[in-house]
Amino acid sequence: MSGPAGLPPLREVIARHGLGARKSLGQHFLLDLNLTGRIARAAPGIDRGSVIEVGPGPGGLTRALLAEGAAQVVAVEKDSRCLEALAELAAAYPGRLEVVEGDALEIDLAELGTAPRQIVSNLPYNISTALLVRWLIALAADPKAFSAMTLMFQKEVAGRLVAAPRSRDYGRLSVLTQWLCRARALFDIPPRAFTPPPKVTSTVVSIVPREEPLAPASLESLEKVTAAAFGQRRKMLRQSLKSLGNPAPWFEATGIAPTARAEELSVEDFCALADCIAGG
Repeated sequence: MSGPAGLPPLREVIARHGLGARKSLGQHFLLDLNLTGRIARAAPGIDRGSVIEVGPGPGGLTRALLAEGAAQVVAVEKDSRCLEALAELAAAYPGRLEVVEGDALEIDLAELGTAPRQIVSNLPYNISTALLVRWLIALAADPKAFSAMTLMFQKEVAGRLVAAPRSRDYGRLSVLTQWLCRARALFDIPPRAFTPPPKVTSTVVSIVPREEPLAPASLESLEKVTAAAFGQRRKMLRQSLKSLGNPAPWFEATGIAPTARAEELSVEDFCALADCIAGG
């Protein structure tokens, strides 16, 4: 069965270009057109601005984004083996697909394409958290850097993004993500949907940046306090925050109990502590 715009099936493209998935790059190709179409439809307003996709591989999700009406897709691919296949896809959709060869950990995605920019990607498991933190840093500097992110993570990581206080998964990534964005798990994708199948279930997450952060804080101070607090999450805050200084005045100023543990604090609580720490 032919794909969008009369393109050959993805399995044929993979075979013709020798695109066996590489473990070192965290590659697991999603070839199911129903699922790639579902991800593309979950991304809001792709008919405006640019959709940036990281790690398109042979172009399964890229095809879906273009077929669903994306005005412009900028595909960032580190694996040079995939470039020829992506070039064929670009030729099938003239003027709508730009392929950028490079490492997304080193490229400023906020400078690619045209605004509004959003990121839609089946992220490589081995760098998914590092990529997200990089994009959160960009949003801390400019809340309009990206209009939305529709991203696929290992289910365990997705759980951390949306976790509420007092839950097992609540941690640093929960606080940093929810400080800047509204995160919502959309749907799971089973291992059998991928080639080769990973050992874990994947989850697609909608991450929509807030117009302004949930509460005042500097990113640097928020990272410090969450690292200290969750680095010793079983300990009371009066102990875990000692590495940052004398925490007693911070508890007095914020009204946070020194006997509380990290998982009990809301995002706003962490921001209040971060503000105190930044103020000396």
